Amino acid sequence: MSDDADDDWFEGALDDEESAASTAADDDGSGATGDDALDDSAEEPFGDSEADAQFDESDDSGAFGGESGVADSDGTGAFGDSSGNDGFGDTGGDTSAFGDVGTDGDSAFGDSGSGDALGSDTDDGLFDDDFANAMGGVGGGDADFEDEDFESNIPRLDLGIEGLDNMVQGGIPLRHLIVIVGGAGTGKTTFGLQFLQHGLEKEDTDRGVFITLEQTYEDIMATAEERGWEFERHEEEGNLAVIDLDPVEMANSLDNIRGELPDLIEDFDADRFVLDSVSLLEMMYEDVSRRRTEVFDFTQSLKEAGVTTVLTSEANENNPYASRHGIIEYLTDAVFLLRYVRSETQETRLAVEIQKIRNANHSRETKPYEITMDGISVYEQANIF
Repeated sequence: MSDDADDDWFEGALDDEESAASTAADDDGSGATGDDALDDSAEEPFGDSEADAQFDESDDSGAFGGESGVADSDGTGAFGDSSGNDGFGDTGGDTSAFGDVGTDGDSAFGDSGSGDALGSDTDDGLFDDDFANAMGGVGGGDADFEDEDFESNIPRLDLGIEGLDNMVQGGIPLRHLIVIVGGAGTGKTTFGLQFLQHGLEKEDTDRGVFITLEQTYEDIMATAEERGWEFERHEEEGNLAVIDLDPVEMANSLDNIRGELPDLIEDFDADRFVLDSVSLLEMMYEDVSRRRTEVFDFTQSLKEAGVTTVLTSEANENNPYASRHGIIEYLTDAVFLLRYVRSETQETRLAVEIQKIRNANHSRETKPYEITMDGISVYEQANIF
């Protein structure tokens, strides 16, 4: 998309925001806005004392320490060497405007909805998951389970990844915020595209939005076409929006985008949303405290949007069980780890592990997977080596 279209969208959105703020000030005579509540709520989970200790200890914590028996597992390994290349380059792209998506280019976004009180989900998740994992609570359990072992009335959906859906009993709860953590070439972008493709091909179509900060619109559409996924048709039918944004521009306009994102998703009537990747957004903030606050606020806006979301994140260079900055996994409802595993003979495989899923039972085994022209396939019955 052109730079003029991008500038028009951002300028128009800012003008609307300033006009709304001026009108509110004339009516109320008050300068207080919802941003004050947002800032107050963001301070609590990321205070300088408790939160710093929470994130600083992530490298050594039990949440990331287990190897799940990968090195010692024996198996047939009845498949060829997997390819770790998901076929994506690192090319940048022209910016695009939200205003061009699915609404003939003339939709206006009003004030974003208030949503639930900020911090409610986070307060429940910062520490409870670690204790639940240790005690075998929600999200725990053995790898082998029967369907009747876990019953829930929570609406759920499938990821659309063969083998991995079987490792999640009953599917992912709707409106969950999911992060895919992995190193380069582990298939994070492929995971997100396949997640959207599965929803688009359902009889009752799930509409999807894909925002990329790493590649161009043309790159994403070409990759989908190579895999036989009809993204162009779905886009023409109004069921899919693919947007490429410059990460610097997004960071500079994050307040504006964060306010409009729930309205964008609501206007498009999206069921599935993918952002690739949150790591580039995190890198825009050198100050650790501000980075935590911005990422927290952004995830809250996604939860407010009420859509099932997949975020991708680079893994920490020194700890494959943690994201690059060790923040996003504490703010999401589900964490999937994609990584390389090397045997004593230096043979390398790709392996997937489910670290947590709130309100869902799941396997805790580490399983091999491959990336093919059909997407990602997980071999749930196989051992890694």
